[in-house]
Amino acid sequence: MSSPAEYYHSLPPICKAYGTLCVAVATVCSLGLLDLSILALEYKLVFSKFQVWRLITNFFFLGTFSINFGIRLLMIARYGVNLEKGPFERRTADFLWMMIFGALSLLVLSAIPIFRSYFLGISLVFMLVYVWSREFPNSQINIYGLVTLKAFYLPWAMLALDVIFGSPLVPDLLGIIAGHLYYFLTVLHPLATGKNLLKTPKWVQKLVARWRIGAPAINRAQPERTTGVAFRGRSYRLSD
Repeated sequence: MSSPAEYYHSLPPICKAYGTLCVAVATVCSLGLLDLSILALEYKLVFSKFQVWRLITNFFFLGTFSINFGIRLLMIARYGVNLEKGPFERRTADFLWMMIFGALSLLVLSAIPIFRSYFLGISLVFMLVYVWSREFPNSQINIYGLVTLKAFYLPWAMLALDVIFGSPLVPDLLGIIAGHLYYFLTVLHPLATGKNLLKTPKWVQKLVARWRIGAPAINRAQPERTTGVAFRGRSYRLSD
């Protein structure tokens, strides 16, 4: 069994960086060293006082140290890491772009009054869960030792549990919407039309290559996919 340090070093770069920043923010907030209001997504302050950092910092707050914080961190460690090491292996730029697209989608959704949220970190984590459930739809998941179900239904089961335990509905729902939008544009729509509307931008690929983030990408033949076969996971996306 590996030590905590060995496990940490084995984590893929994007999930490692995101999880580390979330822990760092929780630490300084729990110690009272940082005022949460500085991190919160306040569109009025973003546009009137140009506090643009709020568009980014709100994603790194998953709550102060608590059981709920631990659960969200475990979601990153399990579902995010499985995505980055599985379907996105050697495709760090694509994984980073998924996170960026998810964050942008959540920012737009949060501007709608009924979806108003000051911190979107939980929603971004839930988006990872949703995408994972579509990549591994037939995996068996045991929830709290109470029920076993296919991974395809995991986001909805977790949403129901949050409602039962009195947690807010909106963060999970936003994550599901953003996750489905990403999956539709990168998998379902290309399957139906043969056109990928959400290719990873060149600037993201150059950023990853410039900073040598993750393992180098390799060229692999893209397997043919049958149109109309939805929610069965995938190995690779359609080629550019």
